[in-house]
Amino acid sequence: MRTVAGIVAVAIVGGLSTGVLSSQEGSSPHTVTQADMERWKVELSNWGRWGPEDQRGTLNLITPAKRVQAAALVTDGFAVSLARDAMTEVAVDNPRPYERVMTVANPIVAADRIAVSFHGYAHTHLDALAHHFFNGQMYNGYRQADYVTMEGGATRNAIHNVKDGVFTRGILMDIPRLKGVPYLEPGTPIYIEDLEAWEQQAGVTVTAGDALFIRTGRWARRAEVGPWDVGDAAAGLDASVIPWLKARDVAIVGSESALSVVPFPPSSQIPGADDYLPVHNFVLVTLGMHVFDNCDLEALSAAAAARNRWEFLVTAAPLPMVRGTGSPINPTALF
Repeated sequence: MRTVAGIVAVAIVGGLSTGVLSSQEGSSPHTVTQADMERWKVELSNWGRWGPEDQRGTLNLITPAKRVQAAALVTDGFAVSLARDAMTEVAVDNPRPYERVMTVANPIVAADRIAVSFHGYAHTHLDALAHHFFNGQMYNGYRQADYVTMEGGATRNAIHNVKDGVFTRGILMDIPRLKGVPYLEPGTPIYIEDLEAWEQQAGVTVTAGDALFIRTGRWARRAEVGPWDVGDAAAGLDASVIPWLKARDVAIVGSESALSVVPFPPSSQIPGADDYLPVHNFVLVTLGMHVFDNCDLEALSAAAAARNRWEFLVTAAPLPMVRGTGSPINPTALF
């Protein structure tokens, strides 16, 4: 899978222009087979793009020039969090809540201890590139057995590689607003045509080095109807979007669950090894793209709509956990 990035960029963009991503003649443009996934692991791979020792992946696309561009987006100084408040109550979508225990409370000082198992479908967090593997390998060809173990943690592709933080242009794609609904129903797939329709409506275009946030309205729905098992049913990106993310050179991506639509619609079913969160896992391993999971984009949606501005400066800094596979995170958008 170590390839020079961009060997098929022309072919990818050509395919996107026609909206046809399937290798099967006459099939749905959203059909993705296991054979397609295997081919994309070679054709779309960023392994080796930034050198054989790279552990930052698409964060390399956030250049000094990109940061300067992003900083210029701050015109009124308004800040909004993209994170869900720490969830401390057990629920069907939060089986492992945050635990906060007071350790000291007296007239002089107060202190507490906080513990959380943050991976999963509840807590806002940033996945490191050491979080997922294909056939025992993670981003840039590092073998899991050599570099990610129970005894040693993640000695390559750990979250510590993001210690300097994320500072770039963020773009919100508000898909419920595009469709004129308060939220997408669980299991609703989001396709390339949805993303490009939003670009046209919002007047923004995703470019290299951007942080892309996909709103599905998960938390608006939860507030209305209550919690449900997001691992069984969630709106999200269809697998056919994968080449688009590579062609646009997105630097980092976030959503309100785990990025992929669950379950997969019949027209998009991948009968094979990659039918488990295909977009989420593919971007981590093949593209080297860190992922924000379980963001809460309701406040961001309101702030962006009030200004009719869907681009902003986004900043985020994970805990500098050596050998960690991810970190709780509180990304911030600034307008």
